[in-house]
Amino acid sequence: MNIYQKLIEVRKSVPYLQKDSQMTSGQSYKYNSSSQVIGAVRKEMDEKNLLLITKIMDKRVHMDTVENKDNTGKVKRTTTFFTELDLMMVWVNGDEPTETVEVPWYGQGIDTAGEKGVGKALTYAEKTFLLKEFNIATDQMDVDAFQDKMEKTVGRITSNAIAQLKSEWIGKGYKANALGARVKELYSCGVSDLSEDQANELLEKIRSHKGQSA
Repeated sequence: MNIYQKLIEVRKSVPYLQKDSQMTSGQSYKYNSSSQVIGAVRKEMDEKNLLLITKIMDKRVHMDTVENKDNTGKVKRTTTFFTELDLMMVWVNGDEPTETVEVPWYGQGIDTAGEKGVGKALTYAEKTFLLKEFNIATDQMDVDAFQDKMEKTVGRITSNAIAQLKSEWIGKGYKANALGARVKELYSCGVSDLSEDQANELLEKIRSHKGQSA
């Protein structure tokens, strides 16, 4: 398996992540944490022997100092450090280390202490890179709703339709594990890969046959 095939397999393994963290200071909103995103793809990366290396190509730090008076009238200065990083994200095929894929990327981090800007920028960059690299959807709907939406979008049979097929199949007295083989014989694919038209056709076959194979 070459590096592109491995990356595609990783992408297939994580189609969607529901936002798991809540920002409460200022405007309230949900977001995907870095640990959630990395945790979702790490196992698949390990299984495919893929390594992701982050190279810092350039760094820029901007400082902005704001003065405010506290309740006693004393002036208080707050300096914000805005760090920008130009990065090169490098995929390495652990089975063939000379086989690599380089992707230019960008990261940014805001810090008031000054020493954490680079770390925050790297964390932000890695999270956004993995989300975009593998086309991981992150909207507000729950996982089941997203799966059903995706199935309808690509024209494949939905989870509910699969359940209906299995119910009708078993109800006619057929063995549950024989459905997959029958679908393979008729349509040369798995049950979950059936189109809506194929599923409806098979459903009619099952309903119209009694005591004989659909």
